[in-house]
Amino acid sequence: MGIFRLLSEKPWTVQASEDAYDGKGATTIPSAMVGLRIFLAIVTVMFLLLTSVYIMRMGLGDWRRLPVPTVLWLNTALLVLSSAGLQWARIGAERGRVDEVRYGLLAGGAFAFAFLVGQLLAWRQLGELGYFAATNPANAFFYLITALHALHLAGGLVAWGRTVIRLRAGLKLDQLRESVDLCTVYWHFLLVVWIALFGLLLVT
Repeated sequence: MGIFRLLSEKPWTVQASEDAYDGKGATTIPSAMVGLRIFLAIVTVMFLLLTSVYIMRMGLGDWRRLPVPTVLWLNTALLVLSSAGLQWARIGAERGRVDEVRYGLLAGGAFAFAFLVGQLLAWRQLGELGYFAATNPANAFFYLITALHALHLAGGLVAWGRTVIRLRAGLKLDQLRESVDLCTVYWHFLLVVWIALFGLLLVT
């Protein structure tokens, strides 16, 4: 439940606990985490608006449902495993265990790459069946929604890659803990977004 509470917090309204202050009125929350929360709030609004437009567009007569590729179920499991891998790395960083951080990061990244490959396979399957983006509004929305999510995950992999490089360069965990924490929060967020989007595609 802590993950969902974190994602639901609004950075500009949340009231931090006493340990979030240094006693002089200044917050001790890292500026990078504050920036990430603001970014996640913006991305959340974007996907909510896209979902609203999607639901409204369904009401028009030219909307034709397309089949949801079975591989998306596998992709969902891969993203769950990817998020779990980052959480493993986060716990390892808090405990000062370098091996857990290394294995968690590698697992999280590997499953994330596999998820992106699976998304490409889903698009290819639909293309082979004749479901192109220009054929029908439902098709266009499917490609747009999944592509936007994949784009955000690819951006996260850039930050993940920098963290892995810094770890291999021999940086201490104290210097990497913030990066691992940021990646983990971002991965959990993308997992929640994907589950919501996938559920929307299934029920509509």
